[in-house]
Order: sequence, then C-alpha cells, then structure tokens
Amino acid sequence: MRISSISVPILALAALGLPATQAQAESGSSAHLVGTSAAATGAFTPSGSGDVTDEEFMGEPDDADGDAGPDPYPGTITDRSLSDGHGSSHSISVKSGQKAKSNPQLGTSFEGLNLFQQRYARGGNQFTVEPPDQALCVGNGYVLEAVNDVLNVYDKHGTSVLPDNTATNVVSGFPTDVGHAVDLNSFFGYAPAINRSTGVRAQSITDPVCLFDAATQRFFVAVLTLETTPAGALTLQNHIDVAVSRTADPRGTWNIFTFDVTGDGTNTGGANAGPYLGDYPHIGADANGIYVTTNAYPWNHNGFAGAQIYALSKAQLAAGAPTVSMQHIDTSGSVPLPSDAGSTQPGFTVWPAQSPGTGSYELGANGTEYLLSSTAADEATHPVAGTGGSYVSSTVVVWALTNTASLASATPALSLSNKVVPSETYAIPPKTKQPGAGTAPTTATPQGYCINDTTTSTIAGVGCWRLLFGAQPAHNEVVSTPDSNDTRMQQVTYANGKLWGALDTALNPEGGAQRAGIAWFVVKPSVATGSVSAKMALQGYLGRAGADLTYPAIGVTPSGRGVMAFSYTDATTYPSAGYAAIDGLVGTGPISVAAEGKATDDGFTSYKAQVGNPPRTRWGDYGAAAVDGSSVWIASEYVASACDYTTWGGRFFGATTGDNKLGTCASAPGAAGSRTALGNWSTRISQVTP
Repeated sequence: MRISSISVPILALAALGLPATQAQAESGSSAHLVGTSAAATGAFTPSGSGDVTDEEFMGEPDDADGDAGPDPYPGTITDRSLSDGHGSSHSISVKSGQKAKSNPQLGTSFEGLNLFQQRYARGGNQFTVEPPDQALCVGNGYVLEAVNDVLNVYDKHGTSVLPDNTATNVVSGFPTDVGHAVDLNSFFGYAPAINRSTGVRAQSITDPVCLFDAATQRFFVAVLTLETTPAGALTLQNHIDVAVSRTADPRGTWNIFTFDVTGDGTNTGGANAGPYLGDYPHIGADANGIYVTTNAYPWNHNGFAGAQIYALSKAQLAAGAPTVSMQHIDTSGSVPLPSDAGSTQPGFTVWPAQSPGTGSYELGANGTEYLLSSTAADEATHPVAGTGGSYVSSTVVVWALTNTASLASATPALSLSNKVVPSETYAIPPKTKQPGAGTAPTTATPQGYCINDTTTSTIAGVGCWRLLFGAQPAHNEVVSTPDSNDTRMQQVTYANGKLWGALDTALNPEGGAQRAGIAWFVVKPSVATGSVSAKMALQGYLGRAGADLTYPAIGVTPSGRGVMAFSYTDATTYPSAGYAAIDGLVGTGPISVAAEGKATDDGFTSYKAQVGNPPRTRWGDYGAAAVDGSSVWIASEYVASACDYTTWGGRFFGATTGDNKLGTCASAPGAAGSRTALGNWSTRISQVTP
C-alpha cells in the first residue's frame, strides 16, 4: 500500500476523447460545527532540556518495495518545446526587464514557515516532520501559510500579524523562540501533539490545505486529523477538520467543522473493505460549494478504494451553521480505461479547482465545480507493458460536479461526470540530484556527517553518532537524492474559462539525460450538455538539461496570466524556490528562482540509520499558489540557510557557548533559526505579477 502523502513525524534521531461516465453519489451526510478557535497557541507543558529520546516515530505504512518510492520511467520523454530558454547555460537569477507574459515580475519574497518552527511551536511539544506540505491562501491584505502542523499569517510585506508568542511559546531553557507561528493542534482546539514531559500524545494533524473565498470573504483551512491513543497508537478513526474565519480577518475567531472520512461511501466490503484512511486532502470552491477530496486507503490491508469527493455548502460554512449540507461521492470504477474497452479504474488524486475572484466560477448546469486528475498512478491503474513495470500515461481526466446550487437545500443532488482527454506522455520521474548526491556528507551536511563521525568528542563520548543513537549505526551514509513525487495531479485552477494543472514527470530536456521535469495542461471544459466535455487547449513540458524541477503549483489570474511554482536543483544549485510564467496561448516562460537554496537537504528521511535501507528522502508532497487580484502568490520548499558542523553541535560538542538544543544553529536570542538536529527544510513565499 502506498500512502505517500502523510508527512512522517519523528520524535528523536534514535528512532528508526472518450465517453463521459457517471459516478454514484452518496447522500445523507453532513459536516458539524464543533467549536470555535483563534490563531493563537494553546496551553502547554514546558518541554525538558533534552531533544533526543528513545521513542519511535509515527511512520506511514511501507510500500511493497520498502518505501523506496516508485521506480522511474526507463524510457524517453523528450521536451521539444525548449521552454526553459532554448537550452541556455546555467542561469537562475531572477529575470528583469519589461513586463511581459513570459517575464513575470518578482515582488515581495520572504521566508515562510520552517522546520524549527514546526518542531518548537507550543513550547517544543511538537514533532519533527518531513516532508513539508504547504497550504497558501491570500486575501483582504493577509497571506496565510500552513505547513505540516504549524500556521502563520503575514501582511503583504512578510511580517507576521499574529500575536507575539515569545512569552508563552518559548522553549524551556532555550533562548530562541518560534516567532508568531501557531501549532495546528492549538488552532483546531486539541491538546499538544506530544507532551514531552509525560509522553502523552493527542490527535495527529497532517496535510493542511486552504483557500480564501472572495465571494464570502472567508478563509478556509482544512486538515486531515487522525485520532490516537495517549500512547500514540492510531485508532483508525480519521476526519477532515475545516476551520472557517468568521470575517475576512484571519486574526479573529474561526468556526471549526468536522466530518468523518473513515468510510468510502460504498459500504460494499470485499477486497477493499474498510476502515479507510482519508489521505491527501485538497480543497477547491465554486460559486456554491467548498470541495474536499481524499484518497481512500484500507487501513487493514494493501489496496486502494478510490478518490473521495466531499461537497459542502459554502454559504452554510460561512454563516457558521450548526449542521452543513454535504454530499459524499466515491469515484471507484468511474474512469474508463482507453487501452481496455469496458474496463474502469478509480479516480486518484482528483484535485478540485480553485478560482480567482468571483467572476471565474462556472455557472452552467446550475453551478459546476471542475476537477482534474491523472491516470498513471499505481493505485489506479496497471504498469505499461514493455516499460519494466513502470506507470506511464497519455491521458488526463476532467471531472465536473454539476447542480452545485442544490447544496443550499437540505438534500443536495450533485451529479459527477468525467471525460478522459488525450494528452502528452508523462511517467514517474527519477530522483532529484542535489549537489554532492551519492558522496559522503561533509561538515556542511551536519546530520549526515554526524552519523558517519566516530572521532569527534561530545558530551556523550567520542563519536558524534552517540548523540543520536543508542546503538552504533553503520557509518556509510551519503548525500541523498530527494524524492521527485509520482505522477499525481498537483494544484488545479479554473480561470479564464480554462482548467490548469501540472504534475511531475520523467523528462529528457533537449533529448539529453533523464531528469525530473513538469508536464502541464490547459484544458477547455464545458457542461453545456449537462455532463462534462473537454478538449486540450494547450500542453507542454517545463525542464532544463542537467536540472530537476519538482512539485509544481499553478495560479492563474482572471485574465489568464499565470505563474507556476516549483522546487529547482542542479549540479551546483541547492534545493531552491523556482517559478515560471504560464499562459494559455504561449505556454511557459523562462525558469527563474525566487530564492536560491543555501545547503543540501539534510533531513532525517535521507539516512539509512534513521529510516532503514533504502532511505527515501521526503522533500515534499505539494507546493501552493494563490491569486490575489493581478498577483500570484507562490510557496515552495527550499533550504534557507547553511549550518557548519561546529555550530550544529554547539554545547553538545563541549562548547561553552551555543544553543541548548542540538542542531538548531540559531544565530542569537529571539531570532528564530530554520533547522533542527533532524532536518533543514524551509519554505519561501513570493508575490509574482505575471
């Protein structure tokens, strides 16, 4: 079973052109208002002085191949568009010059949430978590970002507008605070994720998503919440929690709604009998509804039960109704296989569209929400013959939920149809090659170097590894090749009458060696006949010879000008926050970088001693983009700062000065660092005018 979207938290380094089809709708369900909250940190028990414990981390179920990730496509997919500037030499500086569709203007750009804040929010009673999964929404002068289990709200200059948590959120015995970041357990009204004094755990929150809806002037933040026992065991009950701001000001009070996702809506049992995990939630909206989709995996055995769609009344959510009308639709068996007449596959990562402003909604068929998905995932299809077991496809699926105006009634009656559209070829990408990949870590990659180190004197004895492990590990770690995702659809936008989406793919830019690249699609959908029809308006690839581009997210203004965000690396460029213009007439523009990475990814999922052999470096599951007027705001993962080995070890190497927490590398009291002992991911938020 692959459940690749749940971020892996760890407590300590010691732990290891076809006919449309109709899907069946399940009615009679609803979401319930369960309380109110605010963007502020809740009460906590101060953590102890030690950051290293012997407790196990809560990992996701392994893949059949040992969680190494999907195998890359062994064939060739040639990018003939030369959309990276005709194969130019290495050049990632921000473009300047006259404003044009292919030359977006970078405005405000600032560091968003990072691993330090993730780990040390709420007095340090948090987990170290990777990969960083991002939510971003912008409106009414505010920029809201949530990553894994923390949230912050900024003004448009990058200054947090939440209360200063220094007095209540500072880690005991540690001079560096986490600024204004709020843990999501507090935000949704739960106890701390982990009480580090007692070991008691509360609900586990993952995969945040959000949007600002211009029509209701509300912010919406949704998460997957997993119920746990105090000892940390999962109970298998899981639900989607949705926070809705009571006004257009996210600093105020929020209403909290919840609905269960432990069932898949079919109640048919058999090979895919539940209970299920409602994995990888994503959020969209049209004029009438808020739509959350998940991928349903059986908890008790390998399998996949199809993407699930939950349609909720937007007006009722915005009004704080005690009970919100909702319709649940299961997509199992609803996608026809073009290569096998009469056969079907379930929908997988059916991503609902967000629309900019209020004039971009599809009002046909009594209100319509469009969604987009791919057809090359191993959950939903079969390996292609002659490709060595790889998953490859040349189609995408356009979906339409019609009659969404019925969400205003007590008995919603939405109808879901889909259309399989021929597309360019896409397939599983190879791993990302960051600088130094495959070589022994240097002191500039402190965690990896520490695992291999047998000579440095520390407070625990000779050999840095003693700070991290109870038993001696092998000392053969190397700089990793970060994950490049699979072929699931990434963020989807409906703007200017078109549906925009992108995904990760294997790519041979300029006919050269295979690298990770992006396949993007601009589709023209219609519901004029009552069900969906669609045709490909424009498509293409974005890549560069010798470089890797991963985790795309597209935002498009009402006029049809867009920006695509992604992570970027090459032989000399550390994981960086990249972007490019995208347009429905001319395609993509040159690759630019909003913030260049400062070091290699040094996360705990990179190392065999931490997660087993082979390790799978979890770099991300998705980035984010949000539209505000004529600007597109983007957020991507990157490595914000470097940290030398001596500073990383600090007092743990016997120094008389330095941080009281291993690996934090904070520069001064009151200045939040960006890394911890276990990793160094950060996020970058940028405003781009296409």
